[in-house]
Amino acid sequence: MTDRAPHITIALCTHNGAAHLREQLDSYLAQSHENWRLWVSDDGSTDDTRAILKDFATRHGGPREIRIIDGPNQGATANYISLLCHPEFPAGAVALSDQDDVWLEDKLTRAVQGLAQSDAPLLYGAQSVLTDAALRPIGASKPGPCPPGFGNALVQNIVSGHSAALNPSALALVRRAGVPEHVPFHDWWLYQLITGAGGRVIIDPAQVLLYRQHRDNTVGARHGLRAHMRRMHQVGAQQFKTWTSANTMALKACEALLTPQARATLESFTQPRRGPARALQLRALGVHRQHPLATAGLYLAAMLGRV
Repeated sequence: MTDRAPHITIALCTHNGAAHLREQLDSYLAQSHENWRLWVSDDGSTDDTRAILKDFATRHGGPREIRIIDGPNQGATANYISLLCHPEFPAGAVALSDQDDVWLEDKLTRAVQGLAQSDAPLLYGAQSVLTDAALRPIGASKPGPCPPGFGNALVQNIVSGHSAALNPSALALVRRAGVPEHVPFHDWWLYQLITGAGGRVIIDPAQVLLYRQHRDNTVGARHGLRAHMRRMHQVGAQQFKTWTSANTMALKACEALLTPQARATLESFTQPRRGPARALQLRALGVHRQHPLATAGLYLAAMLGRV
């Protein structure tokens, strides 16, 4: 390992991931940035996941810390956030990892370089090559046209957790906020909390990993017609409203960590008006999605009481 390079902790959460886990672990070893440790939270796996992790720790531990802990058995979101908030989790920079992707060799290098741009809380995200289950490329993610911000974070997540990394200040912020109840997605929570607290978000346009699309993915790709239709269904079924309500409740529980402007925005956002007044309210607050048509759809849904 290169001691002079900044240290970073890989935070991996697993649950019955034996089918693809070895490829992900091997991609850590191939990183150009070698100064990393690995913390794994396994959420009650019943397949060979634990055995694969223990074998990896035996072969590649020693001077490199590799630690495996038990997750809370409350789903992926709680698993990730509880891992970051574990009382013995190392301070410093952290890179989140899914169990079934494959990192490209410069993934950690680019994350470390991005995180070094600020001492204030900073969340880094990047792009991925979308693949099928056999890692055959089928597409790629792209950054949105609008800059990150709290007004966007209230209604959209643009930082995919499998590419996310946090600098030491961002990790400390997450730990101060604690483990929120009922938030739907850990990466969306990180985006909301860090922008709400006045932190920075950097979206790297580079593709840094291979992202498998398969039936066990919790959400899958965020782009394309299928993703758009899925979001329309979520709004129509009021699932989106349930998600935003859970997020805003969690933000209110730690509003002392938010900036005065974010607190004011959150207060107005959680006191919805009806009909066209709700859409005008969201526009005045600067609440928007990344693309104009999606924002128009958001305002229409707001008029119908779906947001």
